[in-house]
Amino acid sequence: MSAPAPPSAGAFPSPPGGFAPAPPPSTRRNVELLLLAFAALITTISLFLVEASQEQSITWDIAKYGCAFLALFGIAHLAVRRFAPFADPLLLPIVAALNGLGLVLIHRLDLGAAQNAEFNSMEIPSPDANQQIVWTGLGMVIFISVLVVLRDYRTLARYSYTLGLIGLVALMIPALLPGRFSETNGSKIWIRLPGVSVQPGEFAKILLIIFFASVLVARRDLFTTAGKHMLGMDFPRARDLGPILAVWIICIGVLVFEKDLGTSMLIFSTVLVMLYIATERVGWLIIGGGLLAIGFVFAYKTFSHVRVRTDTWLDPFADYNNTGYQISQSLFGLATGGLAGTGLGSGRPNTVPFANTDFIITTIGEELGLIGLTAVLVLFLVLVMRGLRTAIAVRDSFGKLLAAGLSFTIAIQLFIVVGGVTKLIPLTGLTTPFMSYGGSSLLANYALLALLIKVSDAARAPAPARKKDPAPPIADAPTELLRRSERPQE
Repeated sequence: MSAPAPPSAGAFPSPPGGFAPAPPPSTRRNVELLLLAFAALITTISLFLVEASQEQSITWDIAKYGCAFLALFGIAHLAVRRFAPFADPLLLPIVAALNGLGLVLIHRLDLGAAQNAEFNSMEIPSPDANQQIVWTGLGMVIFISVLVVLRDYRTLARYSYTLGLIGLVALMIPALLPGRFSETNGSKIWIRLPGVSVQPGEFAKILLIIFFASVLVARRDLFTTAGKHMLGMDFPRARDLGPILAVWIICIGVLVFEKDLGTSMLIFSTVLVMLYIATERVGWLIIGGGLLAIGFVFAYKTFSHVRVRTDTWLDPFADYNNTGYQISQSLFGLATGGLAGTGLGSGRPNTVPFANTDFIITTIGEELGLIGLTAVLVLFLVLVMRGLRTAIAVRDSFGKLLAAGLSFTIAIQLFIVVGGVTKLIPLTGLTTPFMSYGGSSLLANYALLALLIKVSDAARAPAPARKKDPAPPIADAPTELLRRSERPQE
């Protein structure tokens, strides 16, 4: 039996050089678009369920909010496709789902507030969901602006000291202003101007993360120098504790002059985690934990508002009608939700003060139950894990610390918020990222997301191919003299 004839040369033509070109790298932007469409579908269905339960009819609010949601995140997707084509395809869809669910819950609280006002023959308040859409649009402007202007995130390291100084000044301004321009519910954290209010601490935390990422890279030898070896761990030298002591003093100052326990805890914890990532020394965590405990004891002994927060945390029912009312109602709402929740639009989340800002987690737990709250926390967990994966994959040290710091600040803030509303830790007044009502938090978090996407784009982009020197034309090739080798005579 004869062997089959080999295929002819023309059957499988090979490219010049004899090797097939490498396939183009996958950007997975279509996956992102599909997930964004799924997030929009979930948001629209949730709006439908809320209105069907509350109004027993469907209004134009579904179309208004749904179309605005599609338009804003569609534009954001096009911006990522153009200016960060290799970014992680999960980051933007996860934020879209969280933002969409937050919009649904804020709209649901608007309907509840309108019903309460109508029942009590009061003026119906303006809906917060409309303003939240406006804030989301402005957040998209900041998001796209960062993607367009910041071509290389590493340029931020050149201006790290300037950005750190701006962040520190922004953090201090509310403490220097009179109470009528800065104080709300006992905390001086705002800058109130005619027609606009800004919470500068939300933006200051991002600027300080950039500053500390740059300093930790530039001064890594200072932080990694080992001091005493105790209990199987290397502790830093006493003279190297200056930076972390400076951060501790700044956070104590925020707590003293602005009465803002949440921001001080958030900034100090984020810097402490970044310090550990940069040095891999547990000794820094132990020292930082000790400083945190000392600061808390000092604040409890010195300031009445910290004592009130702590006493309310220990026993909220001791003063139920006054200081303990908010956390008590939160616990009642979570208990009412149980495992599966009362259903969207079927609970009573309006009985909790600040249900659309500080206590939106309680609204989720009451109407979606433990299952829905767990799903939301899993979304945040995936967002943080993808950010940490970006930190591992990026090639430069500044990008690693920047991505890790941005990811951990979301995780720490979520822990402080959830811990506060569930009575795990004292209440702090922080808001849930991307979900709570408010402009400053939403704008700052979209700037944070844009930075994380830029680092992710650099981490996932293929390495640039080296250009080979082209072979010179035959006419320009140098002449070589060839000599014939002579064989030895036998």
